[in-house]
Amino acid sequence: MTNQNRLRSVILNGLVAALYVVLSLFPGVLGLASSPIQFRVSEGLNHLVVFNKKYLWGVFGGVLVFNFFFSSENKILDTLFGGGQTLLALLVLTLVIPHLKKTWQKMLVNIILFTVSMFMIAWMIVLTGSTAKTQIPFWPTYATLAISEAVIMTITAPIMYAVDQVLHFERQI
Repeated sequence: MTNQNRLRSVILNGLVAALYVVLSLFPGVLGLASSPIQFRVSEGLNHLVVFNKKYLWGVFGGVLVFNFFFSSENKILDTLFGGGQTLLALLVLTLVIPHLKKTWQKMLVNIILFTVSMFMIAWMIVLTGSTAKTQIPFWPTYATLAISEAVIMTITAPIMYAVDQVLHFERQI
């Protein structure tokens, strides 16, 4: 990879991270970005990794920045768990997608990985939200997180596919 290509990759990943943060701000204002029900439109950017694994760092960076600067009172844990969940799902995706031929199959696996891995976020919410007087139950928290993640990832998959038809994400980075 030439220096020019490396620079282009760093710049594009920086733009992806910034876009992730911007797309998370509106749901964040409504309380839908860092709660047991999360509708971050920015989660659709996870699909970029389907087109080229080099986008992983931009998406991961965006999650870290948003969670650290704009999440709830548990910024450090939110950053660690949210970043860890994203990194885990995207790394597994990069291992699986070379074995799949069709884009829709890759996107479906991506949706499943992110939906299932929301257990990490549910676990964090239960750990940080439970007190001696109040116990936050794991399974209902996980269910709401998993459903909201599945919905947003499913809605954004055809949108990201359509945008790719115009921008050709694989060739951009």
